[in-house]
Amino acid sequence: MALANVREVNFTQTAMKAEMLDAETELKLAYAWRDDRCEQSLHRLITAYMRLAISMASKFKRYGAPMNDLIQEAGLGLMKAADKFDPDRGVRFSTYAIWWIKASIQDYVMRNWSMVRTGTTSSQKSLFFNMRRVQARLERESASAGVKLDGHQLRQLISTEIGVPLRDVEMMEGRLSGSDYSLNATQSSEDEGREWIDALEDETDQAAETVGNAQDREKIREWLLQALVNLTDRERYIVRERKLRDQARTLESLGDELGLSKERVRQLEAAAFEKMRKALETQGDAVQHFLQ
Repeated sequence: MALANVREVNFTQTAMKAEMLDAETELKLAYAWRDDRCEQSLHRLITAYMRLAISMASKFKRYGAPMNDLIQEAGLGLMKAADKFDPDRGVRFSTYAIWWIKASIQDYVMRNWSMVRTGTTSSQKSLFFNMRRVQARLERESASAGVKLDGHQLRQLISTEIGVPLRDVEMMEGRLSGSDYSLNATQSSEDEGREWIDALEDETDQAAETVGNAQDREKIREWLLQALVNLTDRERYIVRERKLRDQARTLESLGDELGLSKERVRQLEAAAFEKMRKALETQGDAVQHFLQ
């Protein structure tokens, strides 16, 4: 037996032998951790419910993730639950913890399902873990009724059943049915070793485009400098701080610096943009986005 498997078995056996907490003891431990940050109480609470985490992790083995990793993620979810649990709400810790354990495992499974991120919105998560089950049931029911569903009809029924948009069903169907392939894999034996990466379109600018873009940027720069000359020193400063910095200043911070209200700074900014807009009207639309 591999060392990892031995450790997994030993850890599981230890967790299964942990004490069973009654409601009163559980409550005392939860209060001790929340109010006094008693680590001994936290450890006792986590240890007692690690069997719950392991049990939940075992339900996700079919997704191909190593059991050790699933147990680790389940343990992280359990610790999050212990940290956020409010004993004043009158619910058992196990009832509260199971949500955090499940969420932690599901996030891990989805992150590691594919090199391409599957997505972790509530809609995508619901589809990922329920789509195949719902699809199989709908196919059985339609077959029993003597009805044959095409792909579009089936996807519409899945969308309605799970309560998610049809486009999400179509996206997830593609993600679950596909596999990850290396871009360095050959397309076929007839292509004499041609790799998929060779078929990708080169999206970089060509030489003529690069030169043309550089010339356009220089013209825009000259037009903007000419438009800025028509502004007062204060207006020019506001425009520079609001539009020409890597991280734009807020109206509040400029107001504090200049001894003006936020609304007054906004008015000065609007007036400056109006002056610049009039100066740039003869230059076309190339620089209008700057004033949006």
